[in-house]
Amino acid sequence: MRAAGTVQDSITDGPGLRFTVFAQGCPHRCAGCHNPGTHDPLGGEERPVGGIIAEMLGNPLTDGLTLSGGEPFAQAEECAEIAAAARRAGLNVWTYTGYTFEELMSAEAPPDARKLLELTDVLADGRFVLSERTLDAPWRGSRNQRLIDVARSLASGRAEEFRES
Repeated sequence: MRAAGTVQDSITDGPGLRFTVFAQGCPHRCAGCHNPGTHDPLGGEERPVGGIIAEMLGNPLTDGLTLSGGEPFAQAEECAEIAAAARRAGLNVWTYTGYTFEELMSAEAPPDARKLLELTDVLADGRFVLSERTLDAPWRGSRNQRLIDVARSLASGRAEEFRES
């Protein structure tokens, strides 16, 4: 997989202590993106998925996995493999994407998008919009972005908002 990097014990990419994988490459290239170094699909470094999984599973304090970017759905097959390992280990999975849930459900979705969606618990969706930037929306950078409960959304066929219990 082409990765920009990983972070152990992130508290900004979802609830609890999270292992975060930053996928390299992003077709959206949002103005004002806080990770512009992840845009170039040839940047970052090639990393074996198995090595990333081992790194994730090596920390017993990890509460969950966050897939971020760049754009995880540009490498959906590899990200789905990591998400599946996280699920087997009892970790929850959050995926950040510039695509909307509706775009990922469409016929034009990237290859393997459905596979990654089915392994994601919460989807933070939508492109970052600089004019809508906010520090008041937990786990989102702009007001237009949503937190989607993926299991409920797949069951209903429409985006269902995630609500923390």
